[in-house]
Formats: sequence, structure tokens, C-alpha cells
Amino acid sequence: MKRLSAVFAAASLALGGMTPALAAEPPPEFGTDWDDPRTAAPAVEKPATSSCTVKIVDEKFDDFTPYTSTFTPPADCPGPWNKVVLRMEGKVQGVQYDRLGHLEVGGVTIFKTSTPEPSREGIAWSVEKDVTAYAPLLSRPQPVWMLIGNVVNDTYTGVLDVQVYLTFYKAEGRYKPADTASDVIPLANPRREGSALLGEVTVPRNTERLMAEVYATGSGGGCEEFWYFTVPAAVPYSCPADAGPYREVQIEVDGKVAGIAMPFPHVYTGGWANPFLWYVLPAPRAFDIRPIRFDLTPFAGLLTDGKPHQLAVRVLGVPEGRPGWELPTQVFAWRDPHGSRVLGGLIEHRIGTLANDSTVALVDGWNQLDTQGSHHLRISGALWTSHGWVVTTVEQSVSNSSMHRWMGDAENPDGITATWKDTSTVTVGGLGHFPTVSRSEKRFTLDGLISVSPQNRLTTTITLHDEADERTTRGPRTLEHRELSDLYTGEAAYTLGVPRAQRNAVGTSTQRYRLTGDHHTCYGRAISTRNGFVTEDTQRCD
Repeated sequence: MKRLSAVFAAASLALGGMTPALAAEPPPEFGTDWDDPRTAAPAVEKPATSSCTVKIVDEKFDDFTPYTSTFTPPADCPGPWNKVVLRMEGKVQGVQYDRLGHLEVGGVTIFKTSTPEPSREGIAWSVEKDVTAYAPLLSRPQPVWMLIGNVVNDTYTGVLDVQVYLTFYKAEGRYKPADTASDVIPLANPRREGSALLGEVTVPRNTERLMAEVYATGSGGGCEEFWYFTVPAAVPYSCPADAGPYREVQIEVDGKVAGIAMPFPHVYTGGWANPFLWYVLPAPRAFDIRPIRFDLTPFAGLLTDGKPHQLAVRVLGVPEGRPGWELPTQVFAWRDPHGSRVLGGLIEHRIGTLANDSTVALVDGWNQLDTQGSHHLRISGALWTSHGWVVTTVEQSVSNSSMHRWMGDAENPDGITATWKDTSTVTVGGLGHFPTVSRSEKRFTLDGLISVSPQNRLTTTITLHDEADERTTRGPRTLEHRELSDLYTGEAAYTLGVPRAQRNAVGTSTQRYRLTGDHHTCYGRAISTRNGFVTEDTQRCD
């Protein structure tokens, strides 16, 4: 991660150059209003160059009608650009569930999000995302499509007032044009078959690097939103799945597995039966849903014939016919600037045996399901380019271990402790120089419990930890290094089955975000809340 000191400065500016005001004394329980939602993540770093901003969405979402318009690149900032930043701003007031948002430009998904739940007095929030990778797409007019499906009636009164802006920062002086793909390609003829998305892609004949991006999320409020709680059908539980809770996202090229990945949990702001956990601080990834990226370069030489080829994305472990997974997918292609055709093929394709074992036992009165799953893939491909032979090797290992415990037919209490790991190493080498090795180690842990007391008091405690360690080396030299730790802890309780004013809800939450990079740069921020108001907001790197 480059210039993290600038990221820190940008975050300070986003806060008005000072720490936001804190609640002098939080109320004894949740009332009818609370602080605006926020996260401890840094603002997107922005270059000190001239810029132009274009509003691409301005809509009040109150049903399931998509917003459509046409985006035109700003005439005063024609490019090339150093950076492109998306900013979504939202307001909502009244009573409303969390809703899912999906934004496409030119048929390509560039942003997915979920919305916070509002107070009676109303809330406002914003989300920033670096969308520079989509610059080739944004260099020409494109159709815009956005949907935040919503229900508004006498009970659910919250209308989601949303604006989305794109700001284009010129490449000037020391701020060079961004190094992006040559083409961003949506899937042609996309169609669903069960839990899989199928489509076709035609890549340029001189493609020398290829990557796919998949926004894989379990959602919709059913069992697949909480897939990590599912239990083999032979065991009595409200969310059955014969294969148990193990889920894996696979991408295939012309019927051959080309990538595997873990779909880390996405906990939305109504999740875990307790919206009081998330009113101010959302769970990691809730506001900015990150895509899974698959390096398909080993397959590039098989696809440069100018013909359409089939791409398929599927989620292993989903029971047949069960809905709930969304899989928007697109492809990024880098062209060889000095060649009209790249040739090549696979050297090695080795996929391991999928391990997925779930065992259930009765332990101290608890039903206990222990799951261990893992998978491994290694692929190498060679390309003949204008600068000689290039061999790309992609090696991936994924795993999930979990212990799910619940009591009785009422499934009360119900809790889980789980860890997901996703490691990917991409090695790119040619003749006469050190190979470049990019290694990504991602880890997500979840530890949570829901219980209902005899007095009908529901309590949820949860810890979520999103971690990443990414490093790029060439021989003995480290080119880039980045470490991320995003830790959320929370506990909230309220009384079930009574009017909202009688729930006597209480809750605390904390998010600690830490990002380190090259040259000992560091960004750190901690936010704590009590009963809907911020009690701590500090920036420091310990």
C-alpha cells in the first residue's frame, strides 16, 4: 500500500481535521435517534491534482424499480486519470429494514453495498470506493443501472434517498496515469443455472494478462444469507444443507476449474437477529462489499482466438434449488501493446480433492457440529508475447473450520466459532530475470452467540475479524507489502414481542481498524459506541 501517511491525512480531512464530537453521556438505552453510521476505515487517498465530479445516480428508492440513466465522461477531465473515486451518499428516516444495493455501469458491477437501518429522526451516511480499475470502462458514455430494492408502506416508512458521484482526478506532474487493464468486459448472455452463473467472454487477441472479478454474496434473508449456520439434513435444524456449512466459489473456463475462493461472511445491518448491534458501526464489508478476484492468466493463451468462451461461476455446497447467492462477474484484460496476437497454453492443471467433513455430537447438552473443509488448486500457463515467453503460475489454498453449537428444538442458545482462510500465490516469470511473486493471505474469523432468556430478552454477542497480508516480491526485493486488521466486537440486547418503545434495548460496539504498508506507514482508528452514540473515536497506530 503506497503512501499510507497520505491515507491517514485524507482520513483526518474527511473528519473535518478533527475528531468528531462524542456523546457526553450516552443514554441508558436506545432511544428514537442515534449517531449517523460510520466506519473506522480510511478515506480513499486522493491525488493533489485538478478533478471533475459527475453525479451518476440521484434517486429515492421506495420500491423495486431500478434507476437508469446515461453516464458521460467529464469534458473538463478527459483523461488519462490518476484516480477515480466513487462516493455514495444516503439519507433515510423512519422505519426500514437493511436493503442491498447494486450499481452497474456499462453492464459491469462497480459497487455493491447494504444500507443501515434508520432512526425515527433520520440518519445520513456515505461510502467511498476507489474505482480506478474501471477507468477503461468510464472513458466513454455508458448506461447506468442501480437498484436498492425497498418496501415502503404504512409500517416500513423509510425511503432511501441516494446520490452517487464519480470524481475523476487528472494525471498531472508526479501523479502518473493509473496502471489499469486495457479492457473491462461484462459477461455476454449471462444466465443462472441453480447456484451457478454462466456466460460468455471474448477477449482481445493480444491479451497477455487476464483477471475475473466476482461479487459473491449470500443474501436475501433466507438460509444462504447465513450459510455458515447450515447443518446436514440428517440433523434437526432450521437451515439444512446436505453438504453442511462449507461453501466455496469456483470459476471455470470452458468447463475447467480456473480458480477457487472462500466467500467470507457478509453480515448486514439487520443481521444476527439484532439490528441494535449495527445502527452506528456496521460489520466489516457491509457498506463496501468487496469482490473476489481470480487471476486467469494461465488460460489466456487458450482464449485469444477471437471466439467467445464460456465462463461459469458456481458456489459449492448450496442445496439444489435454494436461492440466495448473487454472483455478478466481469473480466479485465491487459493487452500486449507491441503485439497483435498472443499465443500459449496450459502447462499444468492440478486440482486437489475437496475435503469437507461435518460431524455432530451431543456435548454437555449442546448439539455440536464440527466442520473441516479445504481445497487446493495449482495452474500454470505459458504465453508467447512481444517480449518473449512468460509463465504464470497460480496456486490457491482455501479452508474453513467451524464449531456450531445449539440447544434443543428451539435452537436456544445458538452460536458458532469459525475461521475461513484463503491463500493465493501468483508467480510471473520470463527468461533472464527474477520472477515476480504476489502472495495474498486472507483470514476471517467469527465468534457469536444468540440467546433468548425466559423473560423473552434476546441477547447477541459477536466478534468479527477481517485480516489480510499481501506482499509482492521480485527476487530478494519487496516491491509492496500491506497488512490489514479490521476487528468488530459487539453485544446488544432487547425484549422480544413488545412495541418498539418497550424493547429497552441496550448495546455496545467497537471497531478497531489498522492498515500498515511500505516504509513503516500506518493508519489506525478505533470507534466505540454505547446505546447508539459514539463514546470513542481515536486515530493512532499502536
